[in-house]
Amino acid sequence: MKRFLAIAVLVLLVACKSKSAAVDTTKADSEASVNKIIESHYNNKYNFSTVYIKSKVRYASEKQTQNVTAEIKIKKDEQILVSVRFLGITMAKASITPTSVSYYEKINGTYFEGDFSTLSEKLGTDLDYAKLQNILLGQAIDDLKKGKYKESITDQTYRLDELSDSKTQKSFYIDATRFLIQKQEIKQVLDNRMMQVAYSNHKDYNEMILPLIINIQGSQNENRSEINFEYDTVTFNEELSFPYSVPDGYKRILIK
Repeated sequence: MKRFLAIAVLVLLVACKSKSAAVDTTKADSEASVNKIIESHYNNKYNFSTVYIKSKVRYASEKQTQNVTAEIKIKKDEQILVSVRFLGITMAKASITPTSVSYYEKINGTYFEGDFSTLSEKLGTDLDYAKLQNILLGQAIDDLKKGKYKESITDQTYRLDELSDSKTQKSFYIDATRFLIQKQEIKQVLDNRMMQVAYSNHKDYNEMILPLIINIQGSQNENRSEINFEYDTVTFNEELSFPYSVPDGYKRILIK
């Protein structure tokens, strides 16, 4: 369980902002097709105030494998609270808002308090609250309506590759039937950094269509890690509390 939540949060948040490049006007038909795919994706219902999720979680790296349960509470666009438990005992907890990132873990008695700019500088990425919320709910990490993309299709799946002059490559895989995100990939080739998020077993709720299995794979140089979520219980629009406080005596971690 050592550093489980810290590693999990960092892997979940490896996403980067890129600068869009101009598209030649001779590609108007292709652009219209891309816009239609994106419009169809965002036409899927996404209407809720809160989400409660209980999930099995498996974390694996070259050094360790852990199987735990996680309680995830989301107040849309405002706060995420994650409690990681092993044998019913809370081993780690994270509270994330648009302006703050805080977590503590029990094994070493340590905690972190900071914001997304701190983690962004450490990882060389542009992180924010919306990216994490989108990953947990099966949405595109970025707002696709703000980018420019090249389209291709294979096996009834649209692939949108972002056209960018940045060092970051992004690809979004959207099924051609319901226009749901099946997979999204982010690569920083020069830094040998990659994250892939794959979604499966979608379930249609009144509020949204939610994937019940999320597989996240991250790598940097020779270091690889994987987090697999299997959602067991999902409820929407309940009154949720978001209690978070660091236990007495814990030592603060500083990220420099």
